Amino acid sequence: MKKAIVISGSGGQGVMSMGIMLAQTAVAQDKCATYLPEYGPEQRGGSAKCTVVIDDVDIISPLVKNCDIFLALNEQGYKSFINNMAAGGVLIYNSSRVTSKIARTDITAVAVPADEIANSIESPKAANIVMLGALIEKTGIVSLEAFSAHLEQKFASKKPIVMEKNRLALQKGIECAKK
Repeated sequence: MKKAIVISGSGGQGVMSMGIMLAQTAVAQDKCATYLPEYGPEQRGGSAKCTVVIDDVDIISPLVKNCDIFLALNEQGYKSFINNMAAGGVLIYNSSRVTSKIARTDITAVAVPADEIANSIESPKAANIVMLGALIEKTGIVSLEAFSAHLEQKFASKKPIVMEKNRLALQKGIECAKK
């Protein structure tokens, strides 16, 4: 079944890494996936967005009008794309940075204090992995096993503590989405 995912935030939050990891994990599960990055004109700290489409059959175009799943990492990203969600979609938002009231009643909204969680495990850069843990738990878009294997591969060359922190961030995101 075709699912369009939009991930939006600012440069440095790991938006593009999230999209790439998600698409690569889907492909590892014999699904078709596209990844389309979009950057703001700023060199640093500007807007960052990517669209990932995952399907069981070939994908004709990576462009989507409305997304089924939206990960909002900050307020600006939330405000820019909340109205481009399909009814019945899933919004997973970083409640550490998105302060707007979620007014839409035709979607499922999941608040994840990703920055606080990442800081609590002394790994601020892992907020994006917290968000992906919540995404996997809430939607099942890719399997936890496949994503964990991809994560292990991605961080294999890093110090063991980096992998440990990312595993913990993933688990904390999963736990948050279960609440």
